[in-house]
Amino acid sequence: MDHVVRIVLPEEWPALRQLRLAALQDPAAPVAFLESYEDAAEQPDAFWMQRAFRGAAEDSGVRQFVAEAPDGGLSGSVTVIVEEPGAATPFGGQVQQRQAQVVGVYVRPEYRGGGLIEALLEAALEWSWTLRDVARVRLFVHERNARAEAAYRKAGFARTGVTSPMPGGSSGQEVEMVVERP
Repeated sequence: MDHVVRIVLPEEWPALRQLRLAALQDPAAPVAFLESYEDAAEQPDAFWMQRAFRGAAEDSGVRQFVAEAPDGGLSGSVTVIVEEPGAATPFGGQVQQRQAQVVGVYVRPEYRGGGLIEALLEAALEWSWTLRDVARVRLFVHERNARAEAAYRKAGFARTGVTSPMPGGSSGQEVEMVVERP
């Protein structure tokens, strides 16, 4: 793999915006993300600046990792968020234990299949285990997003049996997958 996986830099907000909008135009976007392209495209620059700053901040419970291609462009991204007990989840429940959640996983189509998603997830897991000392990392994947679920399984995630309806009345279920700290 000729990419470098690293923490996002705050000044990369324009590239992050471009990468996120590309993700939201992917054919799998309706079952992969809880945000629409239209909503994201309307966000002001300040929104994207804050998002990049938060993903880079040392003292944040959020870390965003990006994959940088040899030409300097961003080819993929993953965000990991520390969840504390009692916090609300996007699916209407409450967090039961301190854990981390992976969100916003995306790799540009031309870079898929070469191990990039595994490298991004590995960085997210390493940060969770070592710097945030969580024992469990979870994510949700739509029941019809087989490609993503296969990638998550390859990275060590397994279904827990917990499902949640898609927010906003969309069809289908979100399936929880978890990996425990080794």
